[in-house]
Amino acid sequence: MKNLTIAGRLTKDAETRDAGGSRVTGFSVAVDNWDGKTKGTLFFDASMWGDRGEKVAPHLTKGTPVTVSGDLGTREHNGKTYLTIRVADVTLQGGKPASSDSSEGFSGPAGKASPASTYDLSDDIPF
Repeated sequence: MKNLTIAGRLTKDAETRDAGGSRVTGFSVAVDNWDGKTKGTLFFDASMWGDRGEKVAPHLTKGTPVTVSGDLGTREHNGKTYLTIRVADVTLQGGKPASSDSSEGFSGPAGKASPASTYDLSDDIPF
């Protein structure tokens, strides 16, 4: 098993489909690749099987920053090799404003307040 964790942005909305009697949610993640001289992008095709994938699919929309962990693989198609991940865990990164008139900060993917909006530590910093 080759376990991999990547952080990037979704390139399109997730799609859930039937695959031989099981449900699979597929999405693609773009990861910036910097080798010190040139910048590029790696693309990973991700698949999440079962109920977990179906439940998270509505939150996996184009441009959403995510961290994905799972088994690394490859697939061949038309002479090209594609990187794949069989997803074990996906974490939505960042957040959206709770409301336009709220100064509470940001809410996370599950609608919970982020730690930054829950705790104001600015008065505790000695410098």
